Amino acid sequence: MSNGIPKDPAAPFDPTLLPPGLRSVDLEALAREFGTPLFLYDEAELRRRCRAYVDAFGAGSVAYAGKAFLCTAMVRLVEQEGLHLDVATGGELHVALHAGFPPARIVFHGNNKSDDEIVAARDTGVGRIVADSSDELDRLERLRFHGDVLIRATPGVEAHTHEYIETGTEVSKFGFSVATGAALDAVARVVASSELRFGGIHSHIGSQVFRLDSYAKAAGVIGAFADECERATGVPVPLVNAGGGLGARYLADDPDPEITEYAGALRGSLGDRPLMVEPGRSIAAAAAITLYRVGTVKEIAGVATYVAVDGGMSDNPRPVLYGAGYEAYLPARIDEDRPRVVSIAGKHCEQGDVIIADAHLPATVVPGDLLVTPVTGAYGYSMASNYNKVPRPGVVFVDEGQARVVVRRETLDDLLRLDES
Repeated sequence: MSNGIPKDPAAPFDPTLLPPGLRSVDLEALAREFGTPLFLYDEAELRRRCRAYVDAFGAGSVAYAGKAFLCTAMVRLVEQEGLHLDVATGGELHVALHAGFPPARIVFHGNNKSDDEIVAARDTGVGRIVADSSDELDRLERLRFHGDVLIRATPGVEAHTHEYIETGTEVSKFGFSVATGAALDAVARVVASSELRFGGIHSHIGSQVFRLDSYAKAAGVIGAFADECERATGVPVPLVNAGGGLGARYLADDPDPEITEYAGALRGSLGDRPLMVEPGRSIAAAAAITLYRVGTVKEIAGVATYVAVDGGMSDNPRPVLYGAGYEAYLPARIDEDRPRVVSIAGKHCEQGDVIIADAHLPATVVPGDLLVTPVTGAYGYSMASNYNKVPRPGVVFVDEGQARVVVRRETLDDLLRLDES
């Protein structure tokens, strides 16, 4: 855990960034067996983080945000740990149902749900849907969705994160504004509808948020809004869903927020109101690492040294999209100092295809080295692409030293599977 003291970037890699179950496994052997790039998850750490949320918020009050990382094995793990599941598209719903997840424990999100998606949610018995617009309310009424309908309310609170992943301000594409009265009108409409069942209020201010005061402020706004809804409609608000977005520690100097403190910030503003949260990144991110193989070390005199690996923006687009920061190390020399400053680049035809612009590595890095970036369990595989026709990596879960493939590595033939001619 970070102690707030800046770390010498040239010092040996900080192993506390690794999930406990992967600190002593033979990564080189796994890379040879399963290939690189490779997403490697510590299954016990995933479960520990799920349980920490349940302990802090209570059974039935936590929905895992599937957009962070979703596959059949992850759905089943979430179900086994007693969490609900947040899906945002018909595709995520399909994976959840394929894995046997109880539809009554699914929360269906999305700012532009199609008729087909709403019908699928209705016919499979999805328990909750989060309405995002008046157009969607029209569809929900016309298609007679049977579950609970939550109104997504925009609290107008800045999350102090990257603008692309900030969702609680008035300019966001998500939700109904509390300040303009649109959210209250939407609640009143659902309460008065003969076709819909009012399920509560939803709010989400963004992702990769460390400022607990932002959460407390947003929860205060939503709590006051819930009071206003009850006065206006005469109907209790059965649930406040505060969304997710708690930050993950990507760099040694990053804070490492406690889930109990996060829970305290929300409950301090919402009191005894029934509460649900939707963590994704803070469960999945720190539970995984990505293994790469170094292919080229290119020194451009007076400019930079590029260390090119066999993946890149196709398996981790976050640095390109948000300028997200990561650390890196060489497992074979994890205890060595890292005085050499390099740019770790991918293999794609983009100058912006850089995973870490100013990584610190041992001076002896050479082609063939195994290189690892930690804290890649969220928004890596889930945002992966086939850019430049690069097959997507495999995903492996490790539990007590035993490895199992949960998503197979794509082959070159997989790149042709959708072609018609």
